[in-house]
Amino acid sequence: MPQPLTPPKDAAAARIADARIALAALDLLPEAIRPADEASAYAVQAAVHQRLAASRYGRRIGWKIGCTTPVMQSYLGIPNPCGAGLFEGTRHASGATISAAGFRHVGIECEIAVQLARDLPATGAPFTAERVADAVGSVMAAIELVDDRYADWRQTDTPTLIADDFFAAGCVLGGPLALADAPDLAAVVGVTRINDVEVGRGVGADVLGHPFKALAWLADSLAARGEMLRAGEIVLTGSLVETRWLKARDRVEIEITGLGGVALTVSE
Repeated sequence: MPQPLTPPKDAAAARIADARIALAALDLLPEAIRPADEASAYAVQAAVHQRLAASRYGRRIGWKIGCTTPVMQSYLGIPNPCGAGLFEGTRHASGATISAAGFRHVGIECEIAVQLARDLPATGAPFTAERVADAVGSVMAAIELVDDRYADWRQTDTPTLIADDFFAAGCVLGGPLALADAPDLAAVVGVTRINDVEVGRGVGADVLGHPFKALAWLADSLAARGEMLRAGEIVLTGSLVETRWLKARDRVEIEITGLGGVALTVSE
């Protein structure tokens, strides 16, 4: 008897997850399995997360939001935010050393991160910045780790990038600060330094006007897919500074006023 055909979603997820785990360049997916739009891209992404859970990536512990600032929308040529997963196996504390050999081409972004204290059920959509703020337990400075794992990302379609978690490769988290003790997140300034040289800065208001507006966007995006943000999850709200690509022996520091700093070193 003929073998049943693999559904396009599962075939795409297998191709994407296998490439990421093997540190192989992800080529343009065959048209027959390539997600055609953002809705199908997020369906593939969910299947990718299931596959990654059995690998060194481990379980999903939260989300990143990409393309929330004008600088990143211009850099990537995409005018709207995108969501992606964060995983237990790629979460680090400030001061971590990562190996360049563990990535195809590692980069970093300067982020304001939040950790949720309670669920935001999908039935609460549409969300506002004020409503999601009530669910935030703590905020922190963070470095997002990204990886250019594409044969040519400028030629890779947006749905495929979303399905592959949009460059996401981990995070380095600073110390948490209770939301009640945090400064006005729209007014904070984030600075990225590599080897003690400033390479970029931005302000919290660059993130859709306020980082909590980005969080509300993510809550709505998940609700539209029948999912929700959950207590304990970490969310990176969007880079204040354009992505900076690293090489072995680079030392990175990001500092966000009122939230503190985060450090990272890259080994061979």
